[in-house]
Amino acid sequence: RVGIDFPTIQVRYEHLNIEALAHVGNRGLPTFINTTLNVLETLANLLHIVPNKKIPINILHDVNGIIKPKRMTLLLGPPGSGKTTLLLALAGKLDSDLKVSGKVTYNGHGMNEFVAQRSAAYISQHDLHIAEMTVRETLAFSARCQGIGSRYDMLTELSRREKAANIKPDPDLDVYMKAISVGGQDTNIITDYILKILGLDICADTMVGDDMLRGISGGQRKRVTTGEMMVGAERALFMDEISTGLDSSTTYQIVKSLGLITNILSGTTVISLLQPAPETYNLFDDIILLSDGHIVYQGPREHVLEFFESMGFKCPDRKGVADFLQEVTSRKDQPQYWARSDRRYQYVPVKEFARAFQAFHAGQSLSAELSRPFDRSQC
Repeated sequence: RVGIDFPTIQVRYEHLNIEALAHVGNRGLPTFINTTLNVLETLANLLHIVPNKKIPINILHDVNGIIKPKRMTLLLGPPGSGKTTLLLALAGKLDSDLKVSGKVTYNGHGMNEFVAQRSAAYISQHDLHIAEMTVRETLAFSARCQGIGSRYDMLTELSRREKAANIKPDPDLDVYMKAISVGGQDTNIITDYILKILGLDICADTMVGDDMLRGISGGQRKRVTTGEMMVGAERALFMDEISTGLDSSTTYQIVKSLGLITNILSGTTVISLLQPAPETYNLFDDIILLSDGHIVYQGPREHVLEFFESMGFKCPDRKGVADFLQEVTSRKDQPQYWARSDRRYQYVPVKEFARAFQAFHAGQSLSAELSRPFDRSQC
């Protein structure tokens, strides 16, 4: 009513190439002998005694795209396609050993102009917790560490505008907003809120546990990993396979709650899921399909099947779209989806899909939007 909008983040990545140096074959196995040889070889490389025997491996190949606020984006792709690396790159948490070219910008600002970790949160697929802390203590501690962000400044400006416009706020809502905007007290309310959303209120006072200490179940531990970053004030969330160990019903409820938070609070959310159920898939607005380090499709969910039909592949009526998208780029599974009876099937490689997407209307609109620089006055 007084004209205040939540701050939004638009993430762009342009000509992003990521390359790693790694041992291949038997030398890539984590054995005792290989580990010892790797240490000795690293020392010899530093002293320029022997050349580096690691082979460069391309993880991402010249990928471009835009992650828009107020929209839920689903990142799909078979294992080893580069999903985790892309999410880490967008969150500004890439390993320093990787060779990176291209740029990632937040509202037109490069990664060297601000601290990306204060604006974005990366939620790992690995559960790393202090076993002796309870679920509530884990989330509360994480909330204190991350702080309240810009909530206090927004509340101050809101109060000033309300007085100027002679508007009396709703008492319950006013109490809640003040409680989450004051340092020290916000953690209790936000923690209880996230515990309720993720269904962790039934085990809030149970120790998290680990392999040596009995605690909560594996599915609950996965939800604690997600909740740890949701309690913060970050505006962009990059979630890596948060459904591992969860049943489809729980995954649906969590994604639905994240969708509400994204739409109401103008967040930017990218979620990587391995095999989402059709109901969960339909909750997303945009799809990014990654395969062999190439972006095969990025755009609205409504047009993804249209793109593959233009390439000659049709999703069967009783087949989940998410499963179809992950199988249609595979050499082994691709033939079963060929739908052109007038033409003999021939394997379509990932690079050809990526080139065809540039000529598709969703790819052309994406390229046109990327060619226009972000208007920083909207930041």
